Amino acid sequence: MRYFIELSYNGKAYHGWQYQPNAISVQEVIENALSKILRKKLSIVGAGRTDAGVHAKQMYAHFESNDVFIIEELKFKMNSFLPKDIAIHDIFEVNDKAHARFDALSRAYIYKVTSSKNVFNYDQAYFLRHDLDIDKMNAASEILFGYENFKCFSRSNTDVKTYNCTIMRAEWTIEGTELIFTIKANRFLRNMVRAIVGTMIQIGLGKMDVLEMHDIIKSQDRSNAGASVPGHALYLTKIEYPKTIVV
Repeated sequence: MRYFIELSYNGKAYHGWQYQPNAISVQEVIENALSKILRKKLSIVGAGRTDAGVHAKQMYAHFESNDVFIIEELKFKMNSFLPKDIAIHDIFEVNDKAHARFDALSRAYIYKVTSSKNVFNYDQAYFLRHDLDIDKMNAASEILFGYENFKCFSRSNTDVKTYNCTIMRAEWTIEGTELIFTIKANRFLRNMVRAIVGTMIQIGLGKMDVLEMHDIIKSQDRSNAGASVPGHALYLTKIEYPKTIVV
């Protein structure tokens, strides 16, 4: 039988989601906990891969097991066994073909930027000493809706079949002393959100014109976009699935 796990994690201590041979990852920690509790080697498949230091307020993964267990007890044991920076919120049975990555309809991220030095959130938001023009950054966000190929924002040498993504939401808002960028799409390329934010910051600083966003996207050249912003201020916030995956 196949099960989905809904979880969240603070990515500060991890070298991303994906298993790494020489560094600790979220996937490895969860697999080890699940395997020890169910007393057999199990692997999990995540809904996506977050980079080193990136957080997830909502992440899903699936695993297969024919063992009989009580879901609430497994969830309790997992939370007791896992470190304090990983939390299991739900475990539920899905149909045998449901896939945490390929069945996802959309994913949403937020990125936090602050211009106010704060000793309590320095590892949760990107501190930028200069003010940003949020109107220009939102104008640049609107341009994203006119395109599908976002190779210019993708990490080089990425093994993907297509660079096409459908952007469903992209906007900057102000929450207290923080600027929050929210973006939602059917899929994301590696490093895509951080590269988009880095480019928009250049626009917000006045170092790049809003309309240059068109030329950058059309070029399909990563070197034309802005530098990637740090991962510690990026959060995967929501993943949506069709209701038909649940048994």
